[in-house]
Amino acid sequence: MKLISKHPLLAGTVLALLSGATLYGCKNFLDNAATPQGTLDQGTLTNKAGVEGTLIAAYRQLDCNNTSSLWGCAVSNWAFGSVPSDDAYEGSEAGDQPPIAALEGYHWATPDAQDYLNSKWSQVYEGVARSNATLRLLKAAGGQIPAVDLRGIAGEAIFLRAHYHFEAWRMWGSIPYYREGDTDFRKANEPSAAVAADLLKDLDSAIALLPATPRNGQVGRATKWTAKAYKGRVQMYAGQFAAALTSLRDVQANGPYALEASYDRVWTGYNDYENGKETIFAYQASSNDGDPNGANANYGERLNFPHSGSPFGCCGFHQPSQNLVNFFRVDGAGLPIALSNASWNAPNANFTAANAAVAVDPRLDFTVGRDGVPFKDWGPHAPTWIRSAANGGPYSPKKNIHEQSSGAQSTVGWVNTQLNSVNVHIFRYADLLLMLAEAEVEAGSLENARTIVNEVRTRAGKKAQGVGCLPALTAYPGCTPDRAKVAVPLNDPSITWATYQVGLYNTPFADKTAAQTAVRTERRLELAMEGQRFFDLRRWATVETVMNAYLTGVGGGSEKARRPYLLAAEPVTSRHKLYPIPNLQIQLSKVGGASRLAQNPGW
Repeated sequence: MKLISKHPLLAGTVLALLSGATLYGCKNFLDNAATPQGTLDQGTLTNKAGVEGTLIAAYRQLDCNNTSSLWGCAVSNWAFGSVPSDDAYEGSEAGDQPPIAALEGYHWATPDAQDYLNSKWSQVYEGVARSNATLRLLKAAGGQIPAVDLRGIAGEAIFLRAHYHFEAWRMWGSIPYYREGDTDFRKANEPSAAVAADLLKDLDSAIALLPATPRNGQVGRATKWTAKAYKGRVQMYAGQFAAALTSLRDVQANGPYALEASYDRVWTGYNDYENGKETIFAYQASSNDGDPNGANANYGERLNFPHSGSPFGCCGFHQPSQNLVNFFRVDGAGLPIALSNASWNAPNANFTAANAAVAVDPRLDFTVGRDGVPFKDWGPHAPTWIRSAANGGPYSPKKNIHEQSSGAQSTVGWVNTQLNSVNVHIFRYADLLLMLAEAEVEAGSLENARTIVNEVRTRAGKKAQGVGCLPALTAYPGCTPDRAKVAVPLNDPSITWATYQVGLYNTPFADKTAAQTAVRTERRLELAMEGQRFFDLRRWATVETVMNAYLTGVGGGSEKARRPYLLAAEPVTSRHKLYPIPNLQIQLSKVGGASRLAQNPGW
């Protein structure tokens, strides 16, 4: 059962009301004698139904909804974690959604960028407010709620509070941290290290309270293992590698998670694959659940579909970079070519099915839409699917797209063809494993790291993009979807558009540097276009080096030469290690004319 999306009333009308501390009423203004028909305040919410509804409101804040005009609140962080990295371009066409272009060009102090930054700030702190409201109501409700639910609700609310603060922390570093007892919301920033300590304190509390399996059997809910996995994640971001090693090893050895059998099952619209064994925490997108606007679907991702010449109709954003496509090429041993070939990034031409002789990692075609290559079960990707190749290149994002045969597409809403019930991974097991591999490298356990990387690569070699159609590859709309042919073995004779190959690291890593490089390379391949890349570069302290090389020249290729609009991009400097705190929030924090929020260095 989907926690968020199968409660359309809570996810819509009631959730919007629960987030505030104001009294709400309904009144018939056509009748002068009318009296209020009902109210929603602490008195009416101080019961099990009210507390549970407020908790659902906190979960619902994970992603945008159709009341927002911005996509800075997308749960995947594609505008902050992918577009400003070497994974993706803004896409679409010049002049559409200027805030995304400003983020890609590192013009983060401009009003355009500030719009998206403020949207993200508002989203995460609204999530904090809803989590704390749940805890306050829970305390007031007291004996009306069974003890097992008291503990579970408290654990979930504390976990969500930690998640939302984590999102703010990895964006801005020094942030205010709010608990349920806070009454003045004009708090000063805490130092980054203090935020990390607060996050770990909350996660430890959540671990102590949460059950090992989802409460009420609803798989979208946080569990003890969700919080334990998150604890290891926070420790990695804080550079606490020894502590992270303990936390992540515990989850690996004793937790309920495992890699999916094949990569195609990770991002999918098929109901029988959703919330599988790889899911640690995900936004539970839902379509066709009774909401007339499809508001519980994938609103934050809806711009990221092929444009009008495709089956989806809009909108062509978040397009994979040429650098990323080149990164998926492999050498004769099936290992990433970027590790052995100094000119790995030299190709500039559209990498289409005509390049079938060039060996690539099969994850390329589960991540990127390429011309002539089957696009799940929608037929081959075509040049007409691209809104403006001059601006965004010739490729389309693919992970967030539903299969034609999945039934995940919405039947309602603005451009309903780009609304679906594909869950958005916030944290998945492959991500955790590769963080564990990093921690093993830091501990000097290079063989453990190699084993983990090879485990991820072995899974990558299980399946590749198949023809997807009956009886053979046919252009949409003539393509009759065939689920059995969406993903097939790498040597399937129907594959004519690519040579797929995945090799393992069969000899020990030479040293710590070689091991670190292999792990970081694997994270890019495995998590490409998932909104993680820029945050990885930041925590590795390589943002300036990697991103300036990406723009001006690395591996024989330069994105400024490929995408001329990037000639106006700012050089990446130390100030880009953290996003600027939105100016509006600094103004709102003033007390007696002085701002309590301090801006990040350089902004």
